[in-house]
This record gives sequence, C-alpha cells and structure tokens, in this order.
Amino acid sequence: MEITLVKTTTPKPKPDPSKLGFGRVFTDHMFIWDYNPQQGWHNARIVPYGPLEMDPASAVLHYGQAVFEGMKAYRGPAGEILLFRPEQNMARLNRSNERMSIPPFDEELALQALKKLVALEQDWIPTAPGTALYIRPFIIATDTVLGVRPSTTYKFIIILSPVGAYYEEGLNPVSIYVEPHYVRAVRGGTGFAKAAGNYAGSLLAQKNAQAKGHAQVLWLDGIERKYVEEVGAMNVFFNIDGELITPDLGDSILPGVTRDSILQLLRSWGIPAVERRLGVEEVFQAHAAGKLVEAFGCGTAAVVSPIGRLEYQERVIEIGGGKTGELTQKLYDTLTGIQTGRLPDPFGWVVKVEP
Repeated sequence: MEITLVKTTTPKPKPDPSKLGFGRVFTDHMFIWDYNPQQGWHNARIVPYGPLEMDPASAVLHYGQAVFEGMKAYRGPAGEILLFRPEQNMARLNRSNERMSIPPFDEELALQALKKLVALEQDWIPTAPGTALYIRPFIIATDTVLGVRPSTTYKFIIILSPVGAYYEEGLNPVSIYVEPHYVRAVRGGTGFAKAAGNYAGSLLAQKNAQAKGHAQVLWLDGIERKYVEEVGAMNVFFNIDGELITPDLGDSILPGVTRDSILQLLRSWGIPAVERRLGVEEVFQAHAAGKLVEAFGCGTAAVVSPIGRLEYQERVIEIGGGKTGELTQKLYDTLTGIQTGRLPDPFGWVVKVEP
C-alpha cells in the first residue's frame, strides 16, 4: 500500500513526561484512509494532526456508526519501538466492523500504516516507568444523508497520544460500584464489539458511581442482573481460593487482548484459571467465607488495575485488606515487563517497529 506523507510545518513541543495524564495530548501527525464502494479502502495518507471537516449530516453524528481500538507503543531497553500483540487489535476491529455493518479492511495493510505512523512519531514515545504512546485507531461513517441505514463511505483514522497511568491511583486498589439498575449490553447486542455507542450508554452509571466515591462500575448481565460481566472498560478477574475466575465470553463481553494474555500467563504458571458465569452473590459469599483473595480489572489502558473495595446494594466489602494482591502485582510486572522488552517474551507477543 502506498501511503502519502505530508509533514507538519509547525511541530508541537513535547509534554512534560511527569504530567501526561491519559489521552490529553496528541502527536503531530495522524493517518487517514478513505472508503467508498467504487474504490474500496483507498487514499491512505499521513497528514498533520488537526480537525476533521465534517458535514453536519454525517452519518456517525446521527446514528453512531463508529468503532475503535486501543493499543500502545513502548520503548525497549535499547531504544527499540515495541508493540504488544497489534494483530489481535486489528482482527478485533474487523469483528467490530462486521457487527456494525462497516466494510472490512486489510489487517496487514492497516498494521503497516500504523507502524509507519508510530515510526514517524517515535520521539513522542515517553520512556518513564508506566508511560507509553497510546494508539487509537477508529472508523467513522461519513455518508451525508439522514436515514437509518449503513453508510456507504467511511474514514479509518489513527491518532497517537503519549500517556501516563489511566487511573490517578496508578496501581493502587480502586473502589468499584456494582451497578444494580443500568446494563451495559445484552445477548444479541453489540457488547462484544468496540462500538462507540457502548461507551456512551455507560456514562450515566459511571457518573453516578463516581458521585458515590467509586472509580468504576462493575456491570452485571442484562437479563438476570446477577452475573458479573465487566468493570467499566475492562475485563475482570476474581481470585477465589486460589482459582482465577473471569466471566466467559459471549455477545455481551468484550474479548480483551489483555484478558487473553493474562489467561495464557496464568496457565503457563500452572495457576488454575477458568472462564465461567460468576454471580455477584458468589463473590460476596466468597468474601464472607474468607476465600476472596484478590480481584482486578485488566485492559490496554490500565494493563492491570487492582480492586480493593466493592459496593453492591448498600453492602461494602474490602478485598485483600485494600492492598494490591501478590498475584495481581506479578501479572502487572510480567505484562509490562514483556511489553517494554525488560522481560523475555516466550509467547512471541511483542512486535518491533523499524524506525
């Protein structure tokens, strides 16, 4: 694929690495790829980062036909540029496309474009512990007609942002509110896709949880409202009596790349790890019996985020004494060690980007 390049004439100053936050600062360039039925995906280009010109009737603004991914680039010990399982994110983006009636793209070509953009912006990759260059590929519908139907034109865009910790707490345990009323997804819905509308529908519950002093929401299933599904934008694990349990995948749960990596790590260490339905009452009963050892959420943004407290129907439990569990810490250290090239990669997960 030929990718045209237009470099910025006004490069931005690099941010203070100690004050990055998450997703607030963006690099000098972005990638754009257009789609129409006649040409397919075409006109691949890297251009200066800036506003998009959109018609007020653009389909994405009215009907929410949009999908996205989240990835990271790291600096290795020798200064090399490293990606973590990027082919998995591209494959998942195409699965999201299928669910949202968006045409599929060539995953190898998209990864080629991503690498070229990251290589161009390599000076933006922070090197302080816990930092990375966040990569946000997304696709939006661009037809300019009002009518509920799939768009015929799209834009595939990649933007980059140097980031620090996703949560202000860092790796310190967070407090989670089990949402009793609102639901994130249902069987047959779009919960397994990384669709923009999934997140819009979660914002009210998230706002309410924060008003109660919690960092995130734990979602229950949309039918019986008693089975654990996800924590905010992350998958979730519970260590009950030495067995790591995570909800099994279905239409309503996002198949996380970090989730899959953790399952592979646990099984390689000989630690029991199962995927099954897990009732929220089972979690509380395990705590009452002294068997709930630790719990954590996991995802690209936070990697691993320990859960120190759960509130459900006015009942509050503290997990692991409110401290980060031993296995949670080991998983975080191992994953980030592999991602940054500080630890061996026995799974072949890390992909180097040529500068």
